[in-house]
Amino acid sequence: MHIRPADDRDAPGMSGVLLDIIALTGRMRPHDEAFVRSHYITNPDSIWCSIALDDDGMLGFQSLVRATPGNRYGVPQGWGIIGTHIRPRAHRRGVGTALFAASHHAAVQAGLSSIDASIGADNPMGLRYYEAMGFRTYREGDGIVQKMLTLPAQAR
Repeated sequence: MHIRPADDRDAPGMSGVLLDIIALTGRMRPHDEAFVRSHYITNPDSIWCSIALDDDGMLGFQSLVRATPGNRYGVPQGWGIIGTHIRPRAHRRGVGTALFAASHHAAVQAGLSSIDASIGADNPMGLRYYEAMGFRTYREGDGIVQKMLTLPAQAR
């Protein structure tokens, strides 16, 4: 497995990851290449977006953006907001752990104090993943569980 920063050439593969997740879960979400580019690859609030690849192609991706005033999750300004998207065939292969190592490093380099992960309450695999990465629930409501990871002060 290889982890690298996402770039414009990755939009079709990232869109494919989102489509595979939709096919598995039935939860519709934006997924076209234009959305992927604007929301993940060229987002002006982006701190880091990485992809995981193997010989068969893209396994998944993870994005980390800086929370801005009025963000849709109500995350405090200046925190990070993380999102993880793993192709179903790649579950339980360490993809999320590898992606998070890169995102965690980027969060520390950016001087973030905390990272938010907003997960659907009906996504037990996502909830378990973020717990395993050290995130803890700090808020729930409207079908969303919000977990946070506080970064050590000495790392900032």
